[in-house]
Amino acid sequence: MKLIILGIIILIVLVIIVRNIKIVPQAHAYVIERLGAYKATWNTGLHLKVPFIDKISKKVSLKEQVVDFPPQPVITRDNVTMQIDTVVYFSITDPKLYTYGVERPLSAIENLTATTLRNIIGDLELDATLTSRDTINNEIRTIIDNATDPWGIRVIRVELKNILPPREIQDAMEKQMKAERERRAKILDAEGEKRSQILVAEGLKESTILKADAVKESKIREAQGEAEAIMLVQKAQADALKLLNESNPIEQVMQLKSFEAFQKVADGKSTKIIIPSDLKPLATVATAFKEMITEPEEK
Repeated sequence: MKLIILGIIILIVLVIIVRNIKIVPQAHAYVIERLGAYKATWNTGLHLKVPFIDKISKKVSLKEQVVDFPPQPVITRDNVTMQIDTVVYFSITDPKLYTYGVERPLSAIENLTATTLRNIIGDLELDATLTSRDTINNEIRTIIDNATDPWGIRVIRVELKNILPPREIQDAMEKQMKAERERRAKILDAEGEKRSQILVAEGLKESTILKADAVKESKIREAQGEAEAIMLVQKAQADALKLLNESNPIEQVMQLKSFEAFQKVADGKSTKIIIPSDLKPLATVATAFKEMITEPEEK
């Protein structure tokens, strides 16, 4: 009988010991109280709890957590009421402070985020609110992070998820954007028309320049051709005189050449003719030259 009772006691002790062996998983922490007071914080690993004395007060996750808060009504400086919902990313850095620092930490973060958002948006106008999301996010994160340090919470970032102005404001913004798009389209059309006219004018200018260059080139080549023709005639005359000089002509031949030149002058359109004083000898030479030519024919 005693052995049975002893076995039962040993079995009960073993069950109690096994039930008080705790394994803390990765990225978690357990806050332990002993007789109602904080005793320790268990990190990842195997731990043994003293039966009936120690108690796990809170199991804390050390992972980064995301909380999406519902839209909050806020009023801008120019008295526009809008709905803004926020998303807060945070992590727990001190399980003890998180357990004993504040009652219902998530509710505290939500209320703190809402009041901070109202304070910041209250100093901004509607346009600045819509275009300053990054600035608002950073300001909210800084304020909330400083406020939650005593709670063992680190706020990583805050994002404004949606900004919903009143319907009439949305309609006015859509009309404004439509007018802005139409204005930009007209500007683009005007720029295109301007560019087209510039290209046409440049084309006409280049065409005129090319035509003028062609006329210029034609006249230059014509003048060069006339100059070359004159040079060839002068060269031929020079060559004839050179050959005449090299042949050592008699005086009568030279006088005859002079008479031919006089004849060309007389055939021209000149209104004045200068007759040389030795015209008679020229006539004599011409007659003699004619006789020299006709003599062989008669024979």
